[in-house]
Amino acid sequence: MTLRFQTGLDRLLADPGLRRPLAGRRVALLAHPASVTATLDHALDALAALPEIRLTAAFGPQHGLRGDKQDNMMESPDFRDPRHGIPVFSLYGEVRRPTPAMLDSFDVLLIDLQDLGCRIYTFITTLRYMLEAATAHGKSVWLLDRPNPAGRPVEGLALRAGWESFVGAGAMPMRHGLTLGELGHWFIATLQLDVDYRVIEMLGWQPDAAPGHGWPLGERTWINPSPNAPNLGMARAYAGTVMLEGSTLSEGRGTTRPLELFGAPDLDARAVLAEMQALAPDWLTGCALRDCWFEPTFHKHAGQLCHGLHIHAEAPHYDHATFRPWRLQSLAFKAIRRLYPDYPLWRDFPYEYEHDRLAIDLINGSPLLREWVDDPAAEPADLDALSATDETAWIEARRPFLRY
Repeated sequence: MTLRFQTGLDRLLADPGLRRPLAGRRVALLAHPASVTATLDHALDALAALPEIRLTAAFGPQHGLRGDKQDNMMESPDFRDPRHGIPVFSLYGEVRRPTPAMLDSFDVLLIDLQDLGCRIYTFITTLRYMLEAATAHGKSVWLLDRPNPAGRPVEGLALRAGWESFVGAGAMPMRHGLTLGELGHWFIATLQLDVDYRVIEMLGWQPDAAPGHGWPLGERTWINPSPNAPNLGMARAYAGTVMLEGSTLSEGRGTTRPLELFGAPDLDARAVLAEMQALAPDWLTGCALRDCWFEPTFHKHAGQLCHGLHIHAEAPHYDHATFRPWRLQSLAFKAIRRLYPDYPLWRDFPYEYEHDRLAIDLINGSPLLREWVDDPAAEPADLDALSATDETAWIEARRPFLRY
């Protein structure tokens, strides 16, 4: 069967010529649960079945090779794979950068990670760390490319200098519009890395084509790349709803629709929506907003009935050209602040191993978003002007790295 769309993994498995340079070299794989073939075989098993590939190690990013860890700062241990007998090293355990001993286990690292197209998604940071380590230790990196399910749109404030963190690997907006393979080229150029880097590109990816607009609907099964990334609607909304992690509002963890809805026991969600519509109705286009009730089974407000809003970014409500999730979620914060001036909106807790800076600021790569929300005189046009400048600059900066 010939597939119209193929990931980098599918192409590597199908074409002996592509993988010929791997013969005789020790190969490691960095992967997670969504690293599967078109027939849903995991990359580790599919690669191990090829006689000319000698797998000597595997790596797991945040949430683990098996995707077993639910939340931030829940670490995965190293272990030995029971089927293939190779060590599996955690890049979200005792270390987040590979150690020299880990790097000594391979000559070529294959990276096969499904991204969500959002700066805060930590697989981007892990990619940067691996490229830097490969540069320092003379290792080769092959990126087996996958779709950006959020497509090409760009949105949000760019990360400011000095605000780099594990959820902010570089000066890009929240929604960057690149594939992981393209981001690798951008890191190499901007960080001036001297590394043997190769991208096995996808075949037939059409990021602007309906109805998927980045995700090949009808051709690929959605597999959670992390435990709270259950569907395409979440991936589309994530560049906005991820900011809820820095707030006291529930982002829907502990429900079946995480990061598509938000709320709290003490909110009047209908009043919030009305205030959003009054403030900036053009920021709410491209989706449907429905007030709802939900009770998280764990995480924030566990066991409490919450009133909130559900963002429906799927057919027939989705418009790829007008949906702007970062502005939508920013507007929700602003509406809450206007309705409840003293609401304890910002969560003060350790976030991704940072203890001295607010999570909402780490997530946004600066205090600018929070300051706009908390300033009673700040209007939507003020945030729009700030972010539009960053968005325009990024669209130009990323142009040389587009491969599709």
